[in-house]
Amino acid sequence: MATRVGIRQLVEFVLRKGDLVESKDSQNTALAGARIHRKLQSGRSSDYESEVYLKKVVTMNGQDYVISGRADGIETKDDGLLIEEIKTSDQAFEEISDNTHDLYWGQVKVYGYLLLQDNPDFDEVTLELTYFQVTKEKITRTKEVFKRAELTKFFNDLIKEYEYWLTLRADMRRDRNDSIKELPFPFPEFRTGQHEMAGAVYKAISLQKRLFIEAPTGTGKTISTLFPAVKAMGEDKIERLFYLTAKQSTRHVAEEAIAMMAKDGLKLKSITLTAKDKIRFPEEQDVAPEDNPYMVGYYDRLKPALKDLLTHEELITKTVIEEYAHKHTVDPFEFSLDTSLFCDVIICDYNYLFDPLVYLQRFFTERNLENFFLIDEVHNLVSRSRDMYSATISNAAITPLLKKAKTIKTQPSEDLQKELKKVRRGFKRLSDSLEEEQLTEQMSPDPPESLLRVLRKFTDFITDWMAQQKPSDFLTSVQDFFFDCLTFVKIGNLYDDSYQTRIVIENRTVTVKQLCLDPSDFIDKSLNMGAGAILFSATLSPMSYYQNVLGGLDNSLAYQLPSPFPPKHQAILVTQYIRTTYRERENSESAIVASLYTLINAKKGNYLFFFPSYGYLQQIKEAFEAVHPGVKTTVQAPAMNNEERESFLDQFQKDPDETLVGFCVLGGIFSEGIDLRGDRLIGVAIVSVGLPGLSPENNLIKDYYDKENGKGFAYAYQLPGMNNVLQAAGRLIRSSHDTGIILLLDQRFASRRYTELFPPHWQYYQRIRTLDQLSATIDNFWNQTEDTNENKADS
Repeated sequence: MATRVGIRQLVEFVLRKGDLVESKDSQNTALAGARIHRKLQSGRSSDYESEVYLKKVVTMNGQDYVISGRADGIETKDDGLLIEEIKTSDQAFEEISDNTHDLYWGQVKVYGYLLLQDNPDFDEVTLELTYFQVTKEKITRTKEVFKRAELTKFFNDLIKEYEYWLTLRADMRRDRNDSIKELPFPFPEFRTGQHEMAGAVYKAISLQKRLFIEAPTGTGKTISTLFPAVKAMGEDKIERLFYLTAKQSTRHVAEEAIAMMAKDGLKLKSITLTAKDKIRFPEEQDVAPEDNPYMVGYYDRLKPALKDLLTHEELITKTVIEEYAHKHTVDPFEFSLDTSLFCDVIICDYNYLFDPLVYLQRFFTERNLENFFLIDEVHNLVSRSRDMYSATISNAAITPLLKKAKTIKTQPSEDLQKELKKVRRGFKRLSDSLEEEQLTEQMSPDPPESLLRVLRKFTDFITDWMAQQKPSDFLTSVQDFFFDCLTFVKIGNLYDDSYQTRIVIENRTVTVKQLCLDPSDFIDKSLNMGAGAILFSATLSPMSYYQNVLGGLDNSLAYQLPSPFPPKHQAILVTQYIRTTYRERENSESAIVASLYTLINAKKGNYLFFFPSYGYLQQIKEAFEAVHPGVKTTVQAPAMNNEERESFLDQFQKDPDETLVGFCVLGGIFSEGIDLRGDRLIGVAIVSVGLPGLSPENNLIKDYYDKENGKGFAYAYQLPGMNNVLQAAGRLIRSSHDTGIILLLDQRFASRRYTELFPPHWQYYQRIRTLDQLSATIDNFWNQTEDTNENKADS
C-alpha cells in the first residue's frame, strides 16, 4: 500500500519558515468554511467542477508515495485550464504574512502541476487564489499564469526537499513492519475472552468496520485492542492508529502496553499528546508570541529538532517532548503536533477528534482511510460529546469590563465600550421578552439568533481590537469574554434539530445555553474521518443505547465478552428493605447505616461506599460516624488534585491492620480508572440507583428521546445512572484472585427495569429482605471463600 502524503501537508512542511504565530481564533469552523466554499463555487460557469481530487505517485527509495489533494475548483475549456483555491479567514488579505501567502500559493501551484500532468495537451494553467475575509465578507482574487516547466521545477524542488523525510518515514515504516511480523503477544497466555476480543478487533480493522465492544473488567482491554491493531498495521491494513481516551490514567496504560511490546522487539513511533496548558514551559506563560524564544524562529529550528527526536526515540511521551523542545528551543505543544505527523500511534484525548473547536485539523479535515480509531472507556463519550457541542454565555462579565474600560481614556477603549453596550442590549432584549411573560426561565427549539447576530459582530470587532492592544490584565479579561462569545457563535453555526436553547434569569444575570441533546450525528461524522473504529468499555449495556447515542446505530457491529473471572468470586446483594428516593432518605438513614456496618463488620478490610451526590454522602457519613466512631474513614473531596487523589488511594493497603471505609461519589474520580487489587479492596456498597439529579436540561434530553424512540427516562436518567453503578462496582474484582461483596442499597435494583441491565457475571445476585438475612449471607460468603482458599492450599 502506497503511503499517502497530503498536498497541504507537503507544502506546509517544506515551505514554512520563521516564527510560530498562533493562529487567531476564527469563526470559520470547518462546517462554516465548507458553506462559504459552496456559496462561492455555486456561481461558477458550467465548465467549473468543484472539489476535484488530484494525485500523483512518486517513487523514492523503492517506496511509492501518493501525493494527493482536493482542488476547490477546476475550470476546463478548449482554450485553457484554471484552478481556483479558496481560503477563508478572519484576517484582512493585506494582513496575511508573507509565509502564509507563500503557503497558499504553494498549495495551488502543486494542484496546477498535477492538473497539467493529467492534461498533456496544455502547456500552461491559470491559478486563482480566492480569499474570503469572514469578518467583512470581503473577497480578494489574485490570478497568475504558470508554464508547465515552471510548475514542474517547483514540484520537483518540493519533493527533493521532502525526500529526506519521505525516506525517513519509509525506513521507519519498513523497520516497523519487519518488527511486527514476529511480534509475540506480550503475556505467556491469553486471558479468558482476550483472544476472541483481539480477533474481533483485527477482523473489524481488516473490514474497515465500526465495532462496539463490552469487555468486563479484567479482560485486558488495552492490550487486546492495541496488539491486533499493531498486527494489522504491520500488514499495511492501516497506516496510523489513534488511541483516544477520556483520562490521563488510561493514556498511561496505553503507553505501558506499547512499552511492553517494545521490549519484545516492536519498533514503532508512538506519541502522547498533552493539552497546551499542561505542557507549555513556565517561561512561556503570559508572554506574547513575538517575545517568546520558543516561538520566534520556531520553523527555522523545527526540522533539526524533528530529525534529532525521530532518529533517537520510539515511545514519545510528554517528558520526551519537553526534553527535545528544551534542547532545540521550540514550543513543546506545537512540536508535539508536528512530531505526530511522523508517528504510527497517537495517544490523545477525545477532543482531538470530536471537539468541533479544537480537533486536529492536520489529520481530520477530510477522510483518510489509512487512519483507524481505538476509543477507550467510550461510555464517557456520551456526556463529553454533549458538552463539546453545547455552549453557554452570560452577561455577568459585561458590567465589570465596562467599569474597567471607563478608567482607560483612549479611543480604542471608547470603541470597546460601545461594542460591549451593544452586547448588553442584546441580553436585555432577551430578558425583557421573558419578563413580559413573567418568566425567569425559557426553553426553545429555536436558536438564539438575535443574540448570535450581536455576538458575531462583537467578535468581529474584538478580533481587530485585540491586535492593537498591549498585554495587560484588562486585555486578558476581554480575551476571556471574547473566547466565550466566540465559542457560543461557533456552536451556533452547528445548531440543528438536536438542539434546545435554555435562557435563565437570576439576580439580573442572563444566561443562555445552546444545549446539544443528541450528538450522535456529530460523532458519526468524526468517526467517518477514518477507516473505522473500535469503541470499547467495561460497561456498554444495553449495547443498543450506546450505539444510538454514539452514532453507530445503523452502521456498526457489537460484541460482548463474558467476565474472565468466576462469577461466584463476588456476591451481588440487593437490599429490598431500603428506599433511597429523595422523600425516603431521612426514613432510610438508620437502615442504610446498619447495613453498611453489617458489610464491614463481617471481615476486616478495605471498603468503598458510593453515593449519588456529595450532600447525600455527607448525610450518611455523619450518621455512620456518630453510631460507629471507632471505624476508620476517609472521604472523597470535591476537586481533588493528583496528589490528593494518590494520597486517598495510598490509604488502601494490602493486609490492613484495621478496617478502612472510603466514602465516594458515583461518577467521580474513584468510581472508575482505579485499580485496588487483591485485599486492597474487598467490598463495595452503592447507595441508590445513581440517577442524575432532576434538572431542566436532563428533562429536555428525556423529552427529546421520548419523541425519538419512547425511551426518554431511560436515556436521560436510568442508563447514565446505571453506568455509574456498574463502573463503581467494577472497582472490586480486578484479577483472578480477587473476591468480595457488592452491596446494592436500593429496592429498585431488584425490579425488572434494573435486573435486565445486570451484566452476565451478576447472574448470581441475591435479594436480601432483612438485616438479619444480610448478616447471614455475608458471613456465609466469607466462610465459603475461606474454605475454598484452604482447599486450594491443601491441594
